[in-house]
Amino acid sequence: MSAQYYEGIGRRKESSARVRLFPGGTGNLVINDKDGSEYMSRFGDVDILLEPLRAIGQEKAYNITVHVNGGGISGQRDAIQLGIARALLKIDPDLKPQLRAGNFLTRDARVKERKKPGLKRARKAPTYTKR
Repeated sequence: MSAQYYEGIGRRKESSARVRLFPGGTGNLVINDKDGSEYMSRFGDVDILLEPLRAIGQEKAYNITVHVNGGGISGQRDAIQLGIARALLKIDPDLKPQLRAGNFLTRDARVKERKKPGLKRARKAPTYTKR
């Protein structure tokens, strides 16, 4: 695939995704050199990460290749979704209002809270015993 492409980077939790959109495609999705539905095997994950394309009505207009690493399944899914939205913005900046309305351009900043000293996890305290 040496054709012209548009790249977008998406991040979520510990995941980072580099997404490339190739115009004039057939809707082919490849994630980490595997078929998209094979890599994202949970029901509905592929539909969620393709939502930005569905919002602008160009679901089958691009071939998509993704390199994603880190985090878990849902973090990777949301990182890919953000990467697709950012790549679409590079293709056509006029799509910004549509993508913004669907909340596809906002990076979800929630990450795992760090463990505090004296606690078992971030907020769970050891069981209190009176005697």
